Amino acid sequence: MGKKIACVMTEMFEDVEYTDPAKAYKDAGHEVVTIEKESGKEVTGKQGEAKVKIDKGIDEVKPEDFDALFIPGGFSPDQLRADERFVSFAKHFMDEKKPVFAICHGPQLLITARSLEGRTATGFKSIAEDMKYAGVDYKDEEVVVCQNQLVTSRQPDDLPAFNRESLALL
Repeated sequence: MGKKIACVMTEMFEDVEYTDPAKAYKDAGHEVVTIEKESGKEVTGKQGEAKVKIDKGIDEVKPEDFDALFIPGGFSPDQLRADERFVSFAKHFMDEKKPVFAICHGPQLLITARSLEGRTATGFKSIAEDMKYAGVDYKDEEVVVCQNQLVTSRQPDDLPAFNRESLALL
């Protein structure tokens, strides 16, 4: 049976870091629910290629209703981490040891949730130092799977490995 995946995102997400994994998850029979501040609005990727209609507002969802969390990169995670509702939402998945898939700048949201200390992970090179300060054992590798729960990758080139490991956890 397919899993229900929460995808937190907003304007200026990295287009292919949403579209590629979302397609892989859906093709494998899983449901991807996009979550932003308000439902029904359309957000545009920073490359201007992808437009995504938001399914649910953050106030309409509970983390308990989802099996996994997906955080695409781009400028989206940095904007979301300024909103305590998204920080708490992400923290729930880490605390409950549910699968979390974060690519590129995605781990920024987990840093703000103080959920990465003692974890092994990767992310876009510009946030490597931030991740180390947050207590992460940072690896410059295409995909890092930590404690059979957290899947992280660095950039769009890493998507095949990111999708493979995310689907293996689901």
